[in-house]
Parts: sequence; C-alpha cells; structure tokens
Amino acid sequence: MHRRLGGRMVDFGGWDMPVQYPAGTIEEHLRTRKHAGLFDVSHMGEIDVRGADAIALVNYLTSNDAAKLVDGQAQYSALTTPAGTVIDDLLVYSFAGDHLLLVVNAGTTTKDWEWITSHHRDESVTLKNVSSDYCQLALQGPDALGILQKLTDLPLAEINYYHFVAGSVDGVPSIVSRTGYTGEDGFEVYAAADKAEQLWNKMLDAGNCGSDTGVLPCGLAARNTLRLEAGMALYGHEIDETTTLLEANLGWICKLNKGDFIGRERLAEQKQAGVHKRLVGFEVTERGIARDGQDVVINGERIGKVTSGSPAPYLKKNIGMAYVPTAVATEGRQIQIDVRGKPVSAQIVKTPFYKREK
Repeated sequence: MHRRLGGRMVDFGGWDMPVQYPAGTIEEHLRTRKHAGLFDVSHMGEIDVRGADAIALVNYLTSNDAAKLVDGQAQYSALTTPAGTVIDDLLVYSFAGDHLLLVVNAGTTTKDWEWITSHHRDESVTLKNVSSDYCQLALQGPDALGILQKLTDLPLAEINYYHFVAGSVDGVPSIVSRTGYTGEDGFEVYAAADKAEQLWNKMLDAGNCGSDTGVLPCGLAARNTLRLEAGMALYGHEIDETTTLLEANLGWICKLNKGDFIGRERLAEQKQAGVHKRLVGFEVTERGIARDGQDVVINGERIGKVTSGSPAPYLKKNIGMAYVPTAVATEGRQIQIDVRGKPVSAQIVKTPFYKREK
C-alpha cells in the first residue's frame, strides 16, 4: 500500500518503511499541524504483562509509577539501567491491575524483551512478546477526531489525553488511544496486524485524502520533524544508555518515592548532586542547518554535540537539541554549531519549540 501511494521506502531498524510520499516532508508536516496526517507505526513493539504482580514488575523495571494508573490510562516511562540511563522509552497501558501492555520502540524491541525477561525476579506474571500481533496507525492533527469518528461509535471526544478505550473501528476490534508523537491532538489505533491495510485505507477515505485540506499519508521524515518541533526525545538521539533521565530533562517520569526500581539509587544521588550536562533546545540564528552529531562550540571550544537538528517547517526556523555542560545550559546563551567546518551562530531557547493551542 505504501508503494502504491508512492512512498519512498527505506530500511528502519530492519523494517521497510516509507520515509516520505510524493507530497513531500514539508507538506506532510504542515498538513498534520493544520489538518491531519496518517502514520503507519506498526513497527513499534508490544509486550504483554499479566498476573497478580504485573504492576510490581513494571514498577521495578521502569522509572514512572505504574501503580498510579487507573484502568484505561497510559503513561510515558522508561526502562532504566542501574546507572539511571535509558534502555528504552515506552508507553505503559493499564487494562487492569493484573494486565499491562508495554509499547516499545521498534529498533529496541528485542533488546527490551531480553532486558525485561532477564530482570524478571519471582513476580507472579506471564510475559509475552505480542509485537507481531498488532498493527498501529497514528492519526494526528486538529481534524483527527472528526475523521476517526466517522469510523467508530466510540465517543472519541470523551477520551482524555493519555487514556484509551477498547471498541471497534470500521468493524475491527481495536484499542483507541489519545496519544501521539507529533505535538498535536490525535489517536493511535491498535488492531490485529492483518487489518492494517483495511484501517489505513478507511482512514484515508474518511479524511478525504487527495483534497488540499484532507488527511495525508506521512512518513518517517515528517514524524521526526514534528516530534522535534514538539521537543520530544527520540531514542538513540536524546536518550540512550549513556544519558540519564535527569540529564535528558525527564525527571518528571522519575518517581523516586515509589519504592525501589532499577537505577533509582543513582538517579537519587544525581538529583542531590546535580547533573553535569543537560539537554537543551537551540535555534539557529544565521544561515545554516544544524544536523545530528555536529559539534556545539563556545569560544572555539567544543563543548557538546547536536542530538537532533533540522529545519522546522511550521515554525520556519532551523532548530535542534544538544547536550551541553550545565553551566552554559541557560536560555538566551549564545552558542555555535560546527556545520561542516563552518561555525554557525545559534541561541539556547526554551522547549518545546512548538506547543499547540488547546
């Protein structure tokens, strides 16, 4: 289906994925901001956790507090190492006190599964990697609710952010979650893997695909520029096994009072002592585009690296994120980015770069 729509396919973590469609990344980005974009994110992994100790296990493995979830609620969290660094970031969905679903990144699904199963102690749980059972489609943007409502009797407007309901979409049993990775309102729909094409086509039809204001199929490139404008971390860039959650400004998902979890001791020490480096956002202030991996420079000294850098199509600026020493991680601080040997001026700014109007 992606090929029939003209999607340019690339390898992404072993998956054959569309990076963009004929409309191009900028138009896909802007259509999502102004109307709606449809993303195939079926490559994401899913791990089912069931049993009396489901919450206890997940709370030991992750930094956030799964015990605070009510049925039908999701939370952003992270699998942490003893050093407080990140194995992966993930969503935890609570179906019941004895049933959680972990949604993990595609490229780390195998690593996550091995980490979780190897750190399973004597908890009474059954773990199952159900990644191949699900497709996942993300319909994002201000028109997403109206489009999806045409295909379901579920009262979508009543679903709160980071909550979900089970029901049917176009007659297909589905989980409909008010979540996303674009900074826009929208929904992620989970269903049986063999229903992916049916749901994809119906969402495009319902969104009047082909009109100037209709839904557009969107690829990996637009997904990346949208999440960057929204200041959202990408695993392997802003977070990885070398950066702690506190360095990445993710202290809000570190619930140090919930009891013991992997990495808690180190994170508590780091919170007390303070971090030596911090993730910041920056805006390029002269001609030039910062790219991932380029050096951050102050007074000729290389002090950090760009984790993500790109033009921001909606904001019409060139932006990025980088780790810099805490001493210089202040809004308004002037820095330079080494763009292929040329120092390009930039300024540290508050994130997120873009925040939608409620």
